[in-house]
Amino acid sequence: MYKLSPSDFAYLYEECKHCYYLKVRRGINRPSSPFPGVFSALNTRLQGALIGKDLKEFSSNLPSGIVESQEGYVESKQIPSTQVFIKGKYDMLVRQPDGSYLVIDFKISNPSEEQIPKFQNQLQAYHYAFIHPLYGETKDISKLGLIIMYPDQVVFHDGHAHINFPPKWLEIPMENDKFIDFINKVSGLIEGPTPPENSNCQWCKYRHLGEQLSHPQTGDIPI
Repeated sequence: MYKLSPSDFAYLYEECKHCYYLKVRRGINRPSSPFPGVFSALNTRLQGALIGKDLKEFSSNLPSGIVESQEGYVESKQIPSTQVFIKGKYDMLVRQPDGSYLVIDFKISNPSEEQIPKFQNQLQAYHYAFIHPLYGETKDISKLGLIIMYPDQVVFHDGHAHINFPPKWLEIPMENDKFIDFINKVSGLIEGPTPPENSNCQWCKYRHLGEQLSHPQTGDIPI
């Protein structure tokens, strides 16, 4: 059984199938890149300010619903006909007026319609885990979406900097059959032979450069 992290679908899986295979099949992670803690602090505080509130109170551009939980883990049963399951941390779970739920991924980024297909499999993975949970009851998930915020303007007043983060809502289409096809493809990759490296992967280049520096041979080192 192999764990698939939804957050890997938008980045690692698309960047390099070889590195993705090493992580999921062999447990070999890429070294962590330094990430300024201020972004995590902003993300957590912005989400935390919404707990127990209706998204409409935040902005009329957002769908209606009460934010029920923030940064929670969800895990699925084994996906049929595969050797994989989903486990990851979603950003927000919102209860809508009709009793169904909305799964939201929160981004501090410059909004773009191109982010819809980029993050579709990530959101669909959370959806799958909520309706096929390993533990607890299923959730009726009726919508998936992104709340994207990017600093717009800054006002200095009374010793404080007030930064405006206007939210943008991008709804993610729910295409369950397409997602299952994607998971079957991922499972086939993980259960198969080690895939070739991506020639454009900077981590693969870095790894080989280190090998060449440790074991120098005649000729120039390609950089």
